[in-house]
Amino acid sequence: MSLDTHLSQLARKHDALERELHDAMQSPSSDDLHIAELKRKKLHLKDEINRLRDDGETLH
Repeated sequence: MSLDTHLSQLARKHDALERELHDAMQSPSSDDLHIAELKRKKLHLKDEINRLRDDGETLH
């Protein structure tokens, strides 16, 4: 799998988490622990995307 393909997949997962997080925050019955977990996952994906982009720039 190429770096660009992997980054695209991570970006799609990040976007999906963003939508899920937005929906959860709009729901009056949302669970704070679930929202916190979604935020952690989203941040982890963002960090991974940035790390891979930085590593990719170093290689060029």
